[in-house]
Amino acid sequence: MEQLIIPAIIAIVVAFFSVYGLTPIVIKALEKRKITVTDMNKKEKPMIPRPGGLSIIVGIESSLIILYIFFPISEILAVILTTFFAFIVGLIDDKKTMGGWFKPLALAFCAAPILLLGAYDSNLDFPLFGSVSIPLLYMALVVFMIPIMGNTINSIDVLNGVASGFTTIASFALSICLFILGNYEIGIVCLCLAFSSLAFYKYHKFPSRIFPGDSGAITFGAAYGGIAIIGGVEVIAAIAILPAIINSFLFLSSVKKIVEHREIKNPTTHTDDWKLKTTSENHAPITLVRLLIAKKPLSEKQIGIEIFKLAIFSGILAIITSFMMGVNF
Repeated sequence: MEQLIIPAIIAIVVAFFSVYGLTPIVIKALEKRKITVTDMNKKEKPMIPRPGGLSIIVGIESSLIILYIFFPISEILAVILTTFFAFIVGLIDDKKTMGGWFKPLALAFCAAPILLLGAYDSNLDFPLFGSVSIPLLYMALVVFMIPIMGNTINSIDVLNGVASGFTTIASFALSICLFILGNYEIGIVCLCLAFSSLAFYKYHKFPSRIFPGDSGAITFGAAYGGIAIIGGVEVIAAIAILPAIINSFLFLSSVKKIVEHREIKNPTTHTDDWKLKTTSENHAPITLVRLLIAKKPLSEKQIGIEIFKLAIFSGILAIITSFMMGVNF
């Protein structure tokens, strides 16, 4: 355990400060090239730089490469490669919106490093019920998990600060779970993701100075999914991001097809004082945000706080679950 402390500190410092220092440079570069989008939830309709995925990927990858130098294990290399490939898919999607099925299929191929390097355990662990060995089925789960996680975080990226803040909360919770289960190396990998997303949140929080875009949100999700697989904590990881999973389920069940979320009707509109309220459009999808404002309109900042409360609750559930799976009472 002691030999992990110094590499962990170095990697975490690099993860945080590389994103913290690079993001303002990315903001200025995007503004200079007028690569911006309208923030539709502000009365003034400000133009916000997008995407911020470059600073996110630099923070995650540089910190993980440092860890890999100290601990050259296939699991860390698999996350490095999978996350980078997912970033490329997201970057392409930022430049030209992909069709509904193209992005999930492209992200499925991003799982190849995990399979080719054998950086997984085909046993699926459940609380109370123990472990289930599903070798062939688990390989399919790996292929599906990266696009599911990538799109899950991407689909909740609809308000200032939500994607980065949500990822930060979930990643810190998952890190604690991995430490509880004694998987220290992968726990440190997860901390690198947590501190990278925390640094980006500084600029993404309400009111946002930059949006992560698909290259940022998908990178968050793919890294999180890859860590869940190599750490053997798939069920726990799913519990930690349960609000985002519910959001994706509601969205897909209401639109009844795989579709790019930017191509559908907005499920919300604005009041005179610029709070968000549910739209009267019959075909607008059901989302977590729409449920949160079903009773009364809320400001964008208030909705973000409510989502973070749900994320914290899910994170606590994940930690309790890890105790149930890893601690002998």
